Amino acid sequence: MVDVGEKAPEFSMAADSGGGVSLAAMKGKKVVLYFYPKDDTPGCTKEACAFRDAMPDFSGIDAEIIGVSKDPVAKHDKFKAKYDLPFMLASDEESGVCERYGVWVEKNMYGKKYMGIERATFLIDGEGIVRNIWRKVKVPGHADAVLEAAKSL
Repeated sequence: MVDVGEKAPEFSMAADSGGGVSLAAMKGKKVVLYFYPKDDTPGCTKEACAFRDAMPDFSGIDAEIIGVSKDPVAKHDKFKAKYDLPFMLASDEESGVCERYGVWVEKNMYGKKYMGIERATFLIDGEGIVRNIWRKVKVPGHADAVLEAAKSL
């Protein structure tokens, strides 16, 4: 589990459009790393669209947004195209990055326990330090809260 003030765990993942993304490649930029359970589901779509709508403001403060789920890159490509998402979607199919960030957790739905991604967002500064963490995210107003925190870095 990572905490505020600690060095963000390094990552390198496949991303949409056949590309890749790593924390090291974004040195000097603010990074909004948000983890979500699944492409094209109601809550995840609302969250992605909220970040999409706030993208001009994030770009204005030199912040990169990266959405992470276990979905394969091909599914990310469809999700990104369907909702015109202007930021990168990374694929953590093996859950390694999710585990390092402490978002691969046991969930419980209708009495059934299973492992899944806890909706969470990490704000990382240009030096790779975690400056804010939102866990068990409620989607309404979340992108705005992240933007306000990123402006203060």
